[in-house]
Amino acid sequence: MRRFGTQGPVNPQEHYVVSRSEEIADYIKRVEEGKYVVLFAPRQTGKTTFFKAALETLTVGTVLSPATQSESPTKLTYFPIQLNFDIYKNTSVADFYDNLFQDIREEIENLFQRRDEMLPETLSHFLADTTLTNHHAMRRCFRQLEHILTPQKFVIIIDEFDGIPPTALSDFLHTLRHIYISGKPRCPHSVGIVGVKSIAQLNYDRSISPFNIQDEFYLPNFTLEQVQELLGQYTDEVGQPFATEVIKSIHKQTAGQPVLVNRFAQILTDELDIPKTEPITMTHFTKAHAQLLEEKNVNITHLLTNIRKDRRYETLLMRIMARDEGVDFNLHNDLINELATCGVIVRGADGMCEIMNPIYLYCILQAFKPIVNGLEDEYLSEKNNNDFLDYLTSAGHIEMEALLDNFRDFIIRAGFRILQVPDTPQESVGRQLLLAYLDQFVKQIGEFMHIEVQTGRGRMDIILTHNQQKYIVETKIWRGDSRYQAGKQQLASYLKTEGVKAGYYIVFDHRENPEPRFETETIEGLTIRSYVIPVMQQTPSGSQGACEIG
Repeated sequence: MRRFGTQGPVNPQEHYVVSRSEEIADYIKRVEEGKYVVLFAPRQTGKTTFFKAALETLTVGTVLSPATQSESPTKLTYFPIQLNFDIYKNTSVADFYDNLFQDIREEIENLFQRRDEMLPETLSHFLADTTLTNHHAMRRCFRQLEHILTPQKFVIIIDEFDGIPPTALSDFLHTLRHIYISGKPRCPHSVGIVGVKSIAQLNYDRSISPFNIQDEFYLPNFTLEQVQELLGQYTDEVGQPFATEVIKSIHKQTAGQPVLVNRFAQILTDELDIPKTEPITMTHFTKAHAQLLEEKNVNITHLLTNIRKDRRYETLLMRIMARDEGVDFNLHNDLINELATCGVIVRGADGMCEIMNPIYLYCILQAFKPIVNGLEDEYLSEKNNNDFLDYLTSAGHIEMEALLDNFRDFIIRAGFRILQVPDTPQESVGRQLLLAYLDQFVKQIGEFMHIEVQTGRGRMDIILTHNQQKYIVETKIWRGDSRYQAGKQQLASYLKTEGVKAGYYIVFDHRENPEPRFETETIEGLTIRSYVIPVMQQTPSGSQGACEIG
């Protein structure tokens, strides 16, 4: 039986694999046109898996039509090989070219074996007698290969291109550019360059790019339909169905990020011990979701490592999450470019920065949350010292109104001391305290919370789940009365989609003269309980322990 793969490239023999037929057809079309294609995307986004599938298509000589899903022959027009530069970074230029040719020779010999063909004598002699020492020798080598392989067209896909030795980069790219602009026929006919960093980011001397003929290729995350396709392969083999809402929730939480989708599926099918005779339901999804948010998998570790490289990332990410007006997705800005390269942020539909998916958003907030904020002992008032359990009814439901009323009162009790919470930007302190407060509550009752809605700007929805009941808390920062009122309508619309009858709306007011509010309204038949909570701007004159506000 196949399985869901999260460690390295996946293949159809061992794993459930999204076909990506339309994307492969798009890439093959570019190969036919002789394009020199570049694909730069974060790690664990399926780049290597995709290009292995594309290489197989070129190798066997069939192309899958995206319109008819039928195969059409290409008559072995192409002679494709795949190279990998991942171990070359600290290699000298001479050793790089020597090893490059050894890799090319091995790949050529392997392709003849896979096609069950004999290596032509002319080609055999050429491979035995040729050596590469520099980019000039490489150019001449390709020219000879063109004559030997004709009428087939030589195609190269280079994976982990970031590993090329820095001292070889410029001449290597200039040579490929020279070959490209020399016109057709050319060898290589098409080149695919795959990596994490773009050519501009690899161009260490910041000079004009030596590879300005590139055709950029974008490999998107899985669509909802592709997630359905992936999970459907498991159901077809095993007979265990996923509830429709589970599939939609997996896609919503991951935004189709390939490794996270597969990790969700791994937990649900392998680790929760759900009997194969039972369908996978939202109750199971909730458990899997909690496990994924708490575990330390490679994808989340990469995310957190990347955002901790520069303290300025925290300020930028918090600004993206806090401001309704948003942050322009400007790749000319180094910080935005680097976070996009790492897959932390993406361009939203309106051209603004968005966090990649709700799972990343939750993990970012947890990463920047202080381990100790110094106010934990004051979450509960003297009237309520029963470790949060007073906020559960006898029937086991959460008394959200009382729980949030107490949070409002806690902020009032804490006063200026919330400005002394360590390592927290002032604009984020209210949300961070709310997250810490609710986090302590859900851990006390043995449940968990998460971020449900994809967020780009201003809005953040916190979801608590207990006894199969969902509690939704939307948070914003005060940006005027019109946006405050609009936020209620947004929350009402979201509650409808989730089938929830009541929601909670918390707005943190950072103005010098805030206007605290507390109101309960009925909007479109739904109950909305709203709080506008003042956040002090400065410590009282003469207070001890005041912190500097940037």
